[in-house]
Amino acid sequence: MPLPLRAHVHRLLDGPARSRAATIVRTALAALIVANVAAVVVETVPGVQQAAGHALLTFEVVSLVVFSIEYLLRLWSAPEQPHLRGRFARLRWAVTPAALIDLLAIVPAFLPAHLDLRLLRLARLLRLLRVAKLGRYSLALRTLQHVLRQKAPDLLSLAFVLLILLVLSSSLMFLLEHDAQPEAFSSIPATMWWGIVTLTTIGYGDMTPVTIAGRLLGAVVALLGIGMFALPAGLLGAAFVEELGRERQRRAAVRSDGPGLAAAHERPADPHTCPHCRQPLPE
Repeated sequence: MPLPLRAHVHRLLDGPARSRAATIVRTALAALIVANVAAVVVETVPGVQQAAGHALLTFEVVSLVVFSIEYLLRLWSAPEQPHLRGRFARLRWAVTPAALIDLLAIVPAFLPAHLDLRLLRLARLLRLLRVAKLGRYSLALRTLQHVLRQKAPDLLSLAFVLLILLVLSSSLMFLLEHDAQPEAFSSIPATMWWGIVTLTTIGYGDMTPVTIAGRLLGAVVALLGIGMFALPAGLLGAAFVEELGRERQRRAAVRSDGPGLAAAHERPADPHTCPHCRQPLPE
């Protein structure tokens, strides 16, 4: 029995890319997105704008039509998504981050010409992550997503400690350097710029302590900054390697013994997600 038209549109745009048609559609949309971003960048060159202004304008109009049709089709087929079924499905889809990015890719073309909104048009590049479904088909991105989700409490704790360290170091540096450099270290918020570039070991040199006590404090803060950024790097690195090992074990089990034994190597299943296609289950 053939699929209803709305379900077929949903499969083409948002469903698993198992058919050749879905692959072609998403590849074409991704290529058009990249071409649009390139056009936005190139048209800022005066010589190119003068030589190919009409062609760029034509390309923008064609792209606008394609992106508008795509947005309307996604809005129309939104009720086919299991987690959006029910009343106000289209409204709930329209306020999702991905849908808002879609809208930002279209709206600038309808705004007054005197507004320079090229940065908003560059939002099309972000759509690559959704159109190509990189998070679903890329092992690296999927693994990184799982690692960030698992280590979120640890990362938040480290971020809180880093914030406390930033406030304390900036406050101390303000007390030590304000009298010697009242213009550079004019306030604690202004001194936080020095704290950020020192903790991140960037060291632009636009704000540097001149007193002996200030330089000693700067050295201590720089050393603490190295340690503070080494901690999350090591944490994420170890978790990433561990997650990749589990993924390899699961794939090896699938190849050798089928999906039954592979379940023993998988992480705890999400009760709201299908374990095979990773699609949200209907409520």
